[in-house]
Amino acid sequence: MFESPQCNRPFSAVPLIISWGSLDWLRLPLLLALLLAIVAGLSWLGWRKRHRAARLSWLMGLTVIILIGLSISDRVLTLGLPSDPGTPVEAIVILGRGPGWQAARVDAAARLWRAKRAPLIFSSGINDTPQMLAQIAAKGIPPTALDGENCSLTTPQNALFSSAVLQPQGIRQILLVTDGPHMWRSLLDFQSQGFRVVPHVAPLPALPWIDKTLLSLRETIFLVTSGLHELWFRTRINDWNDPALTTLVQQARNYGEQQQKPRG
Repeated sequence: MFESPQCNRPFSAVPLIISWGSLDWLRLPLLLALLLAIVAGLSWLGWRKRHRAARLSWLMGLTVIILIGLSISDRVLTLGLPSDPGTPVEAIVILGRGPGWQAARVDAAARLWRAKRAPLIFSSGINDTPQMLAQIAAKGIPPTALDGENCSLTTPQNALFSSAVLQPQGIRQILLVTDGPHMWRSLLDFQSQGFRVVPHVAPLPALPWIDKTLLSLRETIFLVTSGLHELWFRTRINDWNDPALTTLVQQARNYGEQQQKPRG
């Protein structure tokens, strides 16, 4: 597993599930306020062109559409994903999201390995990787089939450090394991690093409706902003503009060059 003392650096990303302790009850009112603001904004665009009788119908219809969209938002974010042909690949890559998210990914990776989909399971994500590799090993997967990187803090860094370790070994075709709301963004980031990606969606942990909705909203915002960045700058959002990462990525590449690709 690739890790370095320099990997222990500040984490400053938007949290997956926003918890305010005793003020958690405020999350639903704030979500509804955001919904009403969106409805009001969209309604204003066509308000003057509509007769009074049509305005209420327009407002109600728009509200219903947004509510339905929020209720199935986690499934909407998996629409259009490439299908899995079931053919062997070169590695199974699982992404960390925190302790509560590990079990489904570990189970999926072990199941895919036993089905001979790939000879290597590679875990990506700081703090998650040692735990997930230990859990996979406890399922009887041999150490020679396990590797990972314990350095990445963000999804672009997942892709960056995975490519630094795996591609020097000639690994470019992967099964990517993460949850549904996270998959499109992860797939695009890994493709931007030169991987050929087959997505494998792991189930979400049991979450309240409000948490699942806010998670999907968070991922939608990240996906849209990343897509707009790509259209405008012709590149994916990445962390290469951070000089502190240059040395770490080179260390990861050196580590990858020293590894032997496991045999199936």
